[in-house]
Amino acid sequence: MKVIYLTEPYNPNEISNDSISLAMGFFDGVHLGHQKVIQEAKQKANEKNIKLAVMTFDKHPSVQFQKAPEQSVKYLTSMEKKILLMKQLGVDIFYILTLNNSLAKMEPQDFVDKYMVALHAKVVVAGFDYTYGKKDIANMDTLPLYAKQKFEIITVPELATNHQKISSSRIRMEIDNGHISDVNKLLGYKYETLGKVVHGEARGRELGFPTLNLEFNEHIRIPGPGIYVTSVQVGDVWYRGMASIGYNVTFGKNRELTVEINLFDFNEMIYGQIVTVQWLAYLRSEVKFEGIPGLITQLNKDKKNTNTYFDQHI
Repeated sequence: MKVIYLTEPYNPNEISNDSISLAMGFFDGVHLGHQKVIQEAKQKANEKNIKLAVMTFDKHPSVQFQKAPEQSVKYLTSMEKKILLMKQLGVDIFYILTLNNSLAKMEPQDFVDKYMVALHAKVVVAGFDYTYGKKDIANMDTLPLYAKQKFEIITVPELATNHQKISSSRIRMEIDNGHISDVNKLLGYKYETLGKVVHGEARGRELGFPTLNLEFNEHIRIPGPGIYVTSVQVGDVWYRGMASIGYNVTFGKNRELTVEINLFDFNEMIYGQIVTVQWLAYLRSEVKFEGIPGLITQLNKDKKNTNTYFDQHI
């Protein structure tokens, strides 16, 4: 897959000369609804014997248009993960647009001419709610006016489960609420985050449950407080584990949020390394225990329940 970064005004020589079927969207999470858009574009690419291309932006539109603080935006997928998912979906060309002032102020006709027609799009595919400017004049209903019959247009209707639209915002809410099983169903794959192993208080080791203490990029969304079933990749090996996201309330008040994962059959020092965490299921909420024995008893139950999950699902 060819990854092409474009910044307005771009150099025409940066554009691939291939005719394309172009899927457009921000695609945060690349969930089942997004996959439907890309699959529609892929089907057209196969029918016309042309390349499959996808276009996205380098940051969430709210940062540019709603002036949301960039550090406040927490994504479902990093750009690196998004690139990997696009490759897995069979995308030939992945255009990543820098969402700057020049692009944001562009008139709809200019955007269509420069980022659809000039990219040699023979087909443009997007979700029903896709916009390329002010939503009242630059939407999928008005796109034929700007396209001027230079390419075919396919609008993909919403994909829903339980009478609710599958959307990035819905998935973000489910992650915040710890509904990981629902999240994974909406994504169509296991939710993953990358974390850096850092030093903690070593309290887990004292309890007989040594943990990896993880630090995450501020832009990546982690689940809400609770105990979770996880699978963690260290190097090339995946390990079963149970994660605790919370404030260690048993050991005092007003503590900072931490992410700690007890890996099974693992006892290495890997401080500074980056590991991949797959979030698989929610076990329970964070509980304050009156003493250490009660906490250890619960941790043993959590480990048993985690192994039962793996035995039943993996």
